[in-house]
Amino acid sequence: MSPFAVLAEADFEGAILKGADLHGVVLNKANLKNSMLADSDLSGATLTGADLSGADLSGADLSDADLFNANLEGANLKGANLRGAYLRGVNLRGALMTDCDMTSANLIGADIYGAILTNAVMPDGKIHS
Repeated sequence: MSPFAVLAEADFEGAILKGADLHGVVLNKANLKNSMLADSDLSGATLTGADLSGADLSGADLSDADLFNANLEGANLKGANLRGAYLRGVNLRGALMTDCDMTSANLIGADIYGAILTNAVMPDGKIHS
């Protein structure tokens, strides 16, 4: 996929995109529910309002991605790179975030109820609501 392709509101529900190069792609309001995105490169991608609930993002690179108001409820983010990601207002309820790196990420207003954050690196050790 070429950098900065626009796939806003695309429907990828249940799609297998393991290891995909989606660097810089615009996926605003896209449906990626229950999709397989393990080991994918989503660095710098724009996923504002996207539905990634139940998605497998284990080992994915989401560094500097914009996930404002995205739904990642129940997503698998184990080992994902979220350095510098914009996660304001994101729904992370019940997400698996073991070994996740969120250094310099913005988590203001994020809902992490029930999320598993074992060994996760947080922006400053706390979340502001």
